[in-house]
Amino acid sequence: MARYTGPTNKLFRNYGVKDLSNRKLTSSMRQTASGQHGAVRKKLSEYAIHLNEKQKIRLTYLVSEKQFAKYYNEAARKKGVTGTILLQILESRLDNILFRAGFGVTRKQSRQIVNHGHVLVNGKKVDIPSYLVKAGDVITVKARSNDYLKTVMSTIDLSCAPAWITVDKDALKITFERIPQREELDPEFKEQLVIEYYSK
Repeated sequence: MARYTGPTNKLFRNYGVKDLSNRKLTSSMRQTASGQHGAVRKKLSEYAIHLNEKQKIRLTYLVSEKQFAKYYNEAARKKGVTGTILLQILESRLDNILFRAGFGVTRKQSRQIVNHGHVLVNGKKVDIPSYLVKAGDVITVKARSNDYLKTVMSTIDLSCAPAWITVDKDALKITFERIPQREELDPEFKEQLVIEYYSK
């Protein structure tokens, strides 16, 4: 089965992914791998190190193995640093932009908002979470969904929205100003290990 339906907190712990779906749980959750011997330090093979980093990034953005490989191949074909382009593609996903803008507490919730047809991109309905937003695109919310989104956003601190998007909370509008630079993205990601994983 391609889609994982088990306990996400256990899966995220195994790869060091920070799950924000339950803030209380996250703050108190042990950072070691799940299981009886999760705290035991094991020397990982080179392959395991590469695989773990790939899984960490993939699970952070909640994409399938097939999708992630597709993004990697797309990044490899473009001119520039492949790892940086890969992260930029992941950041350009519609569900991720809603999460970054504070329209959802988690990426999972943001994906659900898109799936349920609440979102418009440049005035047109888009219900595909993996839709890649381009610089200059404007994301708005359907009028009938305003109350629902405002309820969600009332629990979120919007001051942490990144510099590459502009958020108008009152109008429920997001403008994707530009593609983020590598130094603006998660410094914990070691995308070079992902390149080495796929290069083998």
